Amino acid sequence: MTGIDALVAAISALRRNDLEAWLRDELVAAEPDAGTLAFSDMECARIRFICALQYDLEIDAETLPVVLTLADQLYETRQRLLSLTAAVAAQDEPIQKAIIAALSPSNLDSPR
Repeated sequence: MTGIDALVAAISALRRNDLEAWLRDELVAAEPDAGTLAFSDMECARIRFICALQYDLEIDAETLPVVLTLADQLYETRQRLLSLTAAVAAQDEPIQKAIIAALSPSNLDSPR
């Protein structure tokens, strides 16, 4: 867990007032820790991502929630795909081959 002061010191571009606005707008989440707020490693990575979006790519504050929602959806889809891949890998070989065949481009394009 990383406190606000440590995070602001660690990310040179990060402005404390921006971080406070992101907290207020619920773009990031912090947990109470010894009378202050602290961020998980995942939230720290999210804050770095938001910094890149806002400061480097100049995504404005009104657009930022939309971009983050899309990034969150992409992350969730990736996690589901990893779970699906593990589930397929756990199957017997004939079942794996049947699933792979069903996912071939020619099968995906045909109407059902």
